[in-house]
Amino acid sequence: MAKLKIKFACTECGTETPKWLGKCPGCGSWNTMVEEKETVVKTQGMGSSIIQTKEKPRPIIHIESGEEQRIETTLKELNRVLGGGVVPGSLILVGGDPGIGKSTLLLQTSHALASKKLTVLYISGEESVRQTRLRADRLGALTDKLYVLCETNMEQINDAIESVQPDFLVIDSIQTVYDPGVQSAPGSVSQVRECTAHFMRVAKIKGIATVLVGHVTKEGAIAGPRMLEHMVDCVLYFEGERHHSYRLLRAVKNRFGSTNEIGIFEMGEEGLREVSNPSELFLSERPLGVSGSTVVASMEGTRPVLVELQALVTTTNFPSPRRMSTGIDHNRMALIIAVLEKRMGMFLQTQDAYLNVAGGIRLDEPAVDLAAAVSIASSFRDAPTRPFDVFFGEIGLTGEVRAVSRAEQRVKEAQKLGFKRVIMPSKSLKGWTPPSGIDIISVETVAEALTAAFG
Repeated sequence: MAKLKIKFACTECGTETPKWLGKCPGCGSWNTMVEEKETVVKTQGMGSSIIQTKEKPRPIIHIESGEEQRIETTLKELNRVLGGGVVPGSLILVGGDPGIGKSTLLLQTSHALASKKLTVLYISGEESVRQTRLRADRLGALTDKLYVLCETNMEQINDAIESVQPDFLVIDSIQTVYDPGVQSAPGSVSQVRECTAHFMRVAKIKGIATVLVGHVTKEGAIAGPRMLEHMVDCVLYFEGERHHSYRLLRAVKNRFGSTNEIGIFEMGEEGLREVSNPSELFLSERPLGVSGSTVVASMEGTRPVLVELQALVTTTNFPSPRRMSTGIDHNRMALIIAVLEKRMGMFLQTQDAYLNVAGGIRLDEPAVDLAAAVSIASSFRDAPTRPFDVFFGEIGLTGEVRAVSRAEQRVKEAQKLGFKRVIMPSKSLKGWTPPSGIDIISVETVAEALTAAFG
């Protein structure tokens, strides 16, 4: 029997060292090294029939080309995020806060695929089969093609895969599964890495679409080494506020589609319901004629979304003013305030500034700069903008408004929702004809945009 050795592994990147270090030499993170036992030699019998393959290398010109075959589910929002549907043989990692609805989403997806006569195996390591059945009763996800097993031992899971031969496999969650050949606790770096690598081989060789559910850390990232995200084909984050019923499914990595798509759901008593028009959802509670409120046309993948931006600027008695933002990068907000101070002469050094994206969505693209600047200026001047104006455009450090992509889709979405004017960069008008029935005001600087907004 091999002698066990003690090693230390980083929970962020998986770097291994023979002794404990305060700072990881791989990623530079502090206090992330945890003690683990050295991995012993794996047995020959466990999973040998699954992980072996006799395929030989072939010239790339002799490999068949074409788009990946996809399996569409009844959840169109999920299909959009995945790039058109589930790809057979793909490995998908789904992360999210506890209780956000990951198991509900995957159980509804499993039922949708089982309804198409596909065999689905749902492995639950955190709930009993009776608890899963109670959730299925509530969701109406009952079909004889959906198999459920409560197991955490990799050997038993392999036997179940060989017995059922599923087309779709769900592991809920990867942190609970353990390999008997790895001498460390379930959820450790070695266990998570080894189990994920095994399921990756299963998915690729047998052509089984596999979904792994991952726990998240306090910072919201998927727990375990970062290499876990490099091993899978698709990484999805299920986001949302616990006190709100709306949930966002966001792709941060996708080898078979776009990484900018989002899917929006509403959590109800009977499970998740799709939200087909998110713009109406985010603007449903927008107050009219209030200073600091503007509407921005943002792009989430291929979908234009209209969202309300709210700003509050108020005088502070402290020497250092406070800057807070929700849904927008804090550094981007500081840049916009600096441009307003330098180029527009607004004295914001004695003002606290708060910026919020209503509805809980996060906007990462620079096209929201212009709307954020108008919102801050509106609150600072206590002058509301017109209630049916839409803004978008990137702001440069010299005060210019730079062009953004897909302006035509943004304008059409604003027109569809009944807005009257769009204030946008002049250089974004090239290559397309604005539709009739909506006024297009092209601007080149922030000063022109503010004149148009408050004129």
